[in-house]
Amino acid sequence: MRLGKICTIQTGYTARTRLESGDEGIPVIQLKDVPTEGVIQSDHLIRMNLPETTDRYQVGAGDLVFRSRGERTTACMLSMDFEGFAVAVLPLVIIRPKPELVIPEYLTWAINQPDAQRQLEADAQGTNLRMIPRASLDRLKIDLPDLQTQKGIAKIDGLARREKALSIKLAQARAGLLARVLHDKAKQTCSISANKGHRA
Repeated sequence: MRLGKICTIQTGYTARTRLESGDEGIPVIQLKDVPTEGVIQSDHLIRMNLPETTDRYQVGAGDLVFRSRGERTTACMLSMDFEGFAVAVLPLVIIRPKPELVIPEYLTWAINQPDAQRQLEADAQGTNLRMIPRASLDRLKIDLPDLQTQKGIAKIDGLARREKALSIKLAQARAGLLARVLHDKAKQTCSISANKGHRA
């Protein structure tokens, strides 16, 4: 199924002037705010004063943003508990799933799969800075099972990513513990050597 048939796709907000931060401004999502894995939360976004109406560029819970430029051309979903809305800024592309056809968790997974990424890679433009044209997203072909199957795939993928994150945390904790043990051992050995030197 073509991506353009199961969601709406549009480019993000084009800033014609330098964006300035402001406490009373609108939360914005920039390329640097999009994680390589996981979802986008609302609590870390900065607010900016935008000079014109940006309603059509607003995204909220369940919407996707796609990295159209750079080494990683992947999609990321806004958390289902994302508070309010934010404005997605180019080079991000906004993807809004049609809920009767596809759930956002599955759509994010499908776009980021190797087969879809290969299709996008074939359409990539530029050498120093890769860019995926909006038209390439529109014609991107992904498998579209029924909604129940989509939910099952998304759930398993979520569990797998959580297991990976926990494994990384565990490995980091073990590495930290080992480093402390070795440090203490080295310190203890130096103390013993120093004491022997004094007695001599």
